Amino acid sequence: MSTPSGPASGLPVRMPRPRQSGRHRRPEPVAAPEGAPALVLAVPGAPGASARSLAEEILSIARSELPGVDGRLAFLEGGDDEYPTLDTVLGRALEERTARYEQAVAAGSEAPEPTGPVAVVVPLLAGPDEALQSRVSQAVARSGAPAEVSDVLGPHPLLAEALHVRLSEAGLARADRARLFTVATAADGIILASVGGPDAVQAAGITGMLLAARLAVPVMAAALDEEGAIAATAEELRASGSTQLALAPYLIGPEIDGARLESATKVAGCAAAEPLGAYPAIGKLALAQYASALGISLQPGPPAQ
Repeated sequence: MSTPSGPASGLPVRMPRPRQSGRHRRPEPVAAPEGAPALVLAVPGAPGASARSLAEEILSIARSELPGVDGRLAFLEGGDDEYPTLDTVLGRALEERTARYEQAVAAGSEAPEPTGPVAVVVPLLAGPDEALQSRVSQAVARSGAPAEVSDVLGPHPLLAEALHVRLSEAGLARADRARLFTVATAADGIILASVGGPDAVQAAGITGMLLAARLAVPVMAAALDEEGAIAATAEELRASGSTQLALAPYLIGPEIDGARLESATKVAGCAAAEPLGAYPAIGKLALAQYASALGISLQPGPPAQ
């Protein structure tokens, strides 16, 4: 029982935590450098509310990892204010930078005229797609704006993690490989479905090896945009002893019509997980591509003194 002078004898006393100082203080958080180029996500596929919402969520993840970054969306098949095209977004970024410089000069600043890219364009693709990447390059050229174009997001171990999570959410894999319990509906063979041609299948196969190590089941990559590839892969897995297959889309989502995925699962005769979507790793990988293009370190800085 408490007394006017404090808690009764024998009870713990809540004490204020001492303020950290010197080398024990927390590192300074990383923030985007002032005047850094914009991070522009190039969103493939037909524009729509769902594609925009997904891309905005991915961009929000990137902003949370690097506060102050100027994140923007551009659509490869856009064409209006709600879904602006890539060349439009880059053109606006150049106009804004030019206007800021002119205002600074008018105010008496002697700052040098800005050079370098106004943006880093990150294609929202899990794996390579020559046709879509070519369209990105063409849009950058049309814009007349200096911009860097990053590589696609994969292959990467974080994508294997994301695929594992999507499969577990669908009840097709154990959620935690360290736990010794089974899932009755867990697949014993995975078809990793990609789009973008042979290079995309090869890249998916690299991530597939990482996924196979996580799940301890065979994983084979196949092209959704190649006639008969999904059916042939399903047959090969069954011939090797897999009896319960699952299809895992090696896709973020907007780059393919959902009807094609549904058709592929019917052809393979199996259940499917959801596309990668706005899994946190996607935003982190997009930001990593941006930072790599600019030479920005995403590691926390030294503690403030």
